[in-house]
Amino acid sequence: MELKVTHKDLIDQALAEVETHSVDDAQALLGDENTVFVDLRDPRELQREGKIPEAFHAPRGMLEFWIDPTSPYYKDVFGSGKNFVFYCQSGWRSALASKAAQDMGLPNVSHIGEGYRGWKDSGAPTEELPARK
Repeated sequence: MELKVTHKDLIDQALAEVETHSVDDAQALLGDENTVFVDLRDPRELQREGKIPEAFHAPRGMLEFWIDPTSPYYKDVFGSGKNFVFYCQSGWRSALASKAAQDMGLPNVSHIGEGYRGWKDSGAPTEELPARK
């Protein structure tokens, strides 16, 4: 089977259209009251590896529903007018998610190109989640 568009094509298209932050640039936004870091990873990833301090968790599979005010799953954070910095493990899901959010009309969306792996490897601050019971 030959696909018309590959995952790499989709990622390349997204990267051409969304703002990408380096870890250093993103770290400079940490603590900015007008910026919300949005962790798109699976809950198991967060539990295993931690997250960026104060990040809002929005599982990738729910993002479009949480952004849309007409959805029964809408989350108020996405209507806050703040800047959103999406991230995933390696920057692929966050690139696609940023483009989807941007296409939906959510303003001020960007992502961390190196993902959480790059963030953590750089020594930037992280926080662990409480152990599950």
